[in-house]
Amino acid sequence: MNRPYNFSAGPAAMPAEVLQQAATDMLDWQGSGMGVMEMSHRGTEFMSIIAAAEADLRELLSVPSHFRILFMQGGGLAENAIVPLNLSRGGVMDFVVTGSWSQKSFKEAHKYGQPRLVASNETSAHTTLPTPSSWQLSGGARYVHLCSNETIHGVEVHELPDLKALGSDAPLVIDFSSHVASRSVDWSRVGLAFGGAQKNLGPAGLTLVVVREDLLGHALSVCPSAFDYKTVADNGSMYNTPPTYAIYMAGLTFQWLKRQREGSLSGVAAMEQRNMAKAELLYGFIDNSQLYLNKVDKDCRSRMNIPFFLRDETRNDAFLVGAKARGLLQLKGHKSVGGMRASLYNAMPLAGVQALVAYMREFEQKQA
Repeated sequence: MNRPYNFSAGPAAMPAEVLQQAATDMLDWQGSGMGVMEMSHRGTEFMSIIAAAEADLRELLSVPSHFRILFMQGGGLAENAIVPLNLSRGGVMDFVVTGSWSQKSFKEAHKYGQPRLVASNETSAHTTLPTPSSWQLSGGARYVHLCSNETIHGVEVHELPDLKALGSDAPLVIDFSSHVASRSVDWSRVGLAFGGAQKNLGPAGLTLVVVREDLLGHALSVCPSAFDYKTVADNGSMYNTPPTYAIYMAGLTFQWLKRQREGSLSGVAAMEQRNMAKAELLYGFIDNSQLYLNKVDKDCRSRMNIPFFLRDETRNDAFLVGAKARGLLQLKGHKSVGGMRASLYNAMPLAGVQALVAYMREFEQKQA
């Protein structure tokens, strides 16, 4: 099936195999007589779906046994409130602000405790990353918040910091919404990770939280029961009706990821190799172009979200019109930044990036 290449930052493209399987199951899931959207979340059919999804995700991300996997709702924006409601205990929280999403996290946390800005890249217009050795960490902070990939500004933390080596006993909280399952996670350096599914795991509606067990049970008294991580964990993500169809779709995506191979590598390791190749191809072309520009420091460029600009921005509209005509969709940059943005999530094949580069080259040659 030939489809356009969708470079949307989220909700984003999903693997065609996953969509085809979902279409097959739409009216009747495995002979049950029901579509997944019609099932009781406590019925045996859906219980098998969510159990398989959790097991597959734990395997894919190598999640240790002392971490709980929670399927929640609300997206990353809701977690900006839910994390401090669960972890702050009304105390100090350290924030590293590296772009729009960590800025939102920092702002929201003021409602629930005492957030401190310990590092920022604002002076570089969010095109660099402050080195961990420069962070002014607090003594006794309840946690340190880091957005490990900024979707809008296109900066990525390629190696998670070792907070203990920096003299902090606080757990590291990462927002990995836009690069989850695109690379491995060093869980020895993480206390909690959260992310909306709609960028790299499935459709909007599902929020993933992976939390170390010792961080459960500390929610503020005002925390809604449905947002209390311990309550959610104790009830197997079934305290309230979970986003059943989104979990099912994510589960199909996990199975698709497990089937992926790249040489001797499989799963997330295979995807990481593909993602590196895709990003290198696009960045390499941009860096050698006279028309296009990426402003992010090469040491912290995102593999998933690549913002770029035309040096002559009067040509932006023509560029987007031509791209759409060639089946290259959703390339307009975020309204707060402008320019263009290509999101190269797991579902984007190398062929899609090759088609984009070919069009960019053709467009540049016509403008010369």
